[in-house]
Amino acid sequence: MRTLLFLSVALVLVVLAVASQAPSLAAGGLLHPARHQPRSKAPANCADREFAGKGVILRGWDCRAGGTRRGTVVYLHGVADNRDSSIGVIRRFTTQSLDVVAYDSRAHGASDGDLCTYGYFEKDDLHRVIDTLAPGPVVLMGTSLGGAVALQEAATDKRVSGVIAAEVFSDLETIARERAPFFLPGPVLAEAFRVVERRAAFSVRAVRPVDAASRIHVPVLLIHGEADTQTTPDHSRRVFAALTSPKQLILVPWARHNQSLSDPGVWAQIEAWIANVLQHAQTPG
Repeated sequence: MRTLLFLSVALVLVVLAVASQAPSLAAGGLLHPARHQPRSKAPANCADREFAGKGVILRGWDCRAGGTRRGTVVYLHGVADNRDSSIGVIRRFTTQSLDVVAYDSRAHGASDGDLCTYGYFEKDDLHRVIDTLAPGPVVLMGTSLGGAVALQEAATDKRVSGVIAAEVFSDLETIARERAPFFLPGPVLAEAFRVVERRAAFSVRAVRPVDAASRIHVPVLLIHGEADTQTTPDHSRRVFAALTSPKQLILVPWARHNQSLSDPGVWAQIEAWIANVLQHAQTPG
């Protein structure tokens, strides 16, 4: 009986210790996504480049258009990713007379920074990258986290001509709760959000691409996999409903997370959409 009592008390103490650390651990997981260094060399027509973000140096590629330049695509990768995922986009669009800029987001790849804020500070980084671009139409293309950053920047930056956002989340609090392990109850997550805000000096509730969408005045193309269980298509549907500018939503029936851009038919629609945006952006008045 004494042994059983001892084990019971020890188990309770372990559970309490783990519970006390749970908000801190959850906050760390949110703020510090896995960092993977880029493995690819700069593609043809691209140069390695450093961009000055907000208090960080962002490392990426500056890629020149073939032929007469029509504008610039800025590619923004997803969480725990880096600029390597932009290579297909670079090859596709530089051959279509578009410059392409791709860089590692803060706290990702080879860029500076230790904290991911899901667009709160990343949109300011993007604003500074756009400052360096040649004059002309600018199309932002982001996946997941990158899409959220693009929408938040487009809400206030009049230099943006259009936004493509694949598998975007509608707001940080909702997606964090949906992705949290089942054993983290609501009160623990609420405390984790408070820890996040203290450590990174930003408001979790301020990261809401769905709210930014209502302030965007340029065309937006949303793409989402209907089979996505990590970021469900309802997130894109909410963003789509909030948009008041010209908008299009493409749902790919079979696609899971990070698969919606694997459909060649989707790329045909993207190219047609960009051509229309560029034509409109270049029309006087």
